[in-house]
Amino acid sequence: MGRLRISSRRRGADGAAERMMALERHSATAPDQLSARRSRLVPLLVLVLLGQMAVAMVTTAVQQTPTIDEPVYVGAAAEYLYEHRLVHNPEHPPLGKLVIGTGVALADPQVGRSFTGDQGRLGRQLLYESGNDPWRLMLFARLPVIVLTLLFGLIVYAFARELAGVVGGLAALGLYAFSPDVIAHGSLATLDVPAAGFVLASVWLLWRAPHRPRWYVPLAGVALGAALATKMSALAVVPVVAALTAWSVWCARPSAEPRRRSLVRAVAGAGVVVLVAIGVVWASYLVVDPRLRWAPQQHVPVVHGLRGLAVDLLPFPEAYRDGMRIQFGFENHPWQGFLFGRLYTGSLWYYLPAALLVKTPLGMLALWAAGAVALVAVRRLRPAAPYLLVPSAVLLASAMLGSRDFGTRYAVFVPMFLAVAAGCAVAVRWRWAPVVVGALVLFVAFSSLRTYPYYLPYSNEAFGGPAKTRLRLHDSNVDWGQDLGRLAERLRERYPGERIWLVYKGSGVPSFYGIRAADPRRVPAREVRGLLVVSDSSAAKATGPLAGLIDSSRPIDTVGHSITIYRR
Repeated sequence: MGRLRISSRRRGADGAAERMMALERHSATAPDQLSARRSRLVPLLVLVLLGQMAVAMVTTAVQQTPTIDEPVYVGAAAEYLYEHRLVHNPEHPPLGKLVIGTGVALADPQVGRSFTGDQGRLGRQLLYESGNDPWRLMLFARLPVIVLTLLFGLIVYAFARELAGVVGGLAALGLYAFSPDVIAHGSLATLDVPAAGFVLASVWLLWRAPHRPRWYVPLAGVALGAALATKMSALAVVPVVAALTAWSVWCARPSAEPRRRSLVRAVAGAGVVVLVAIGVVWASYLVVDPRLRWAPQQHVPVVHGLRGLAVDLLPFPEAYRDGMRIQFGFENHPWQGFLFGRLYTGSLWYYLPAALLVKTPLGMLALWAAGAVALVAVRRLRPAAPYLLVPSAVLLASAMLGSRDFGTRYAVFVPMFLAVAAGCAVAVRWRWAPVVVGALVLFVAFSSLRTYPYYLPYSNEAFGGPAKTRLRLHDSNVDWGQDLGRLAERLRERYPGERIWLVYKGSGVPSFYGIRAADPRRVPAREVRGLLVVSDSSAAKATGPLAGLIDSSRPIDTVGHSITIYRR
């Protein structure tokens, strides 16, 4: 990044502003003063890193059948496009599904008018009952999320480069581009990666705001609004973003400006971000239906107490507020969880940290810790610590309080924010720091490439790799219904003509892929002979007759590290 040109009006800024500007001036020249020849290689390296990530995500998107949530989002997206109404899936705002809808529109599917039934039925009807090719339709629906994920990678690189120079930027991008969680969920038509990426974009824009607040503050509001219009869980970070906005505007004040006026400007800046974000949320609903017609097709629970008051006060459309009520209803449901072989009802506060420990490459864990320490210990990096550590900590704490222990996808913002922080490890005043960071990034790359193309069930070497993830975690950590197509191919190639008994956890339709199977739970155990095929998430929660069938069978094969085939 070129040396920043600071106007004479800004040269008298207070100490905080000077530190932030000095940090970016330093990043242009240290710690990695590359020769002109080497600097030409930087765009090529960025392209290579993002290129391999694109190949990994597209390959994954092509090979995986619909996961549990995807048909709901794809069906709702088609409903937005062709019916222009807000009916299904109100628990998530429209923007992320509108992004998915751009791919659906390009696929030009056959769509039955006036969808009926619940949101699960809506997706199955579109994919399997309307004459469409679900492989092609799902690929097109996933492509916009893949593109967004790659663009967020550029933000990771730019953010880290501004903090720690080119080497830090490349290290951060390397961690991001090889993150199994980001690749896994960035290749699906889901909402987790888009929402997390929009939050990261908002924070990055605020980091840059002290230099051009009139431009960056409204843009940060747009990015925050995009996050809120994609997933309601982003509401937890709104106070943090507002506070960071006020601080960034305060740091931009001229030295001669009275403190009271500077304070007013800071508060006004926070207000601008919040108002712009609210406007983006409203715009996402108006794009779907300018008349904002809202007639929910599912039960909307009544929410009492402080939660109910908070929902009533939200300055969003009624559909958004009803979606919040549905989300709170989900929080009251006694979900089952599975962690380290233990099946339990309810939630464990430490579930997400434990799951991240399993599903994050070991080199990445080390660099996250080193980066966080560097942000606090290195004086010139300290101004950036609140921008990177506080939002991720608040979002993680909010996710840990949830009742659904379903996977690290609820914390996919962690590998995004902490990739930027990890890039700062090269700024430590130790001559071997860049070498150690580079070696750890290569270790991460090796670990990630070993799991290709099975990124969803990834776990690191300390926990036995992807083949052992099913012993410790379940649901979207390992088996989200993504391998039904691979199962069909395996059965055709290795077990033609055999009797098949299937317990599948997913949204795919087995018969569409040529799997002719019966449910072993509906007949006496003595009649179950042949191949018993069980999704690993179902096996993790198996009790009663299914547990007895599994215990009395012999495992003979696995598919995608998410489905086990037993012989009976």
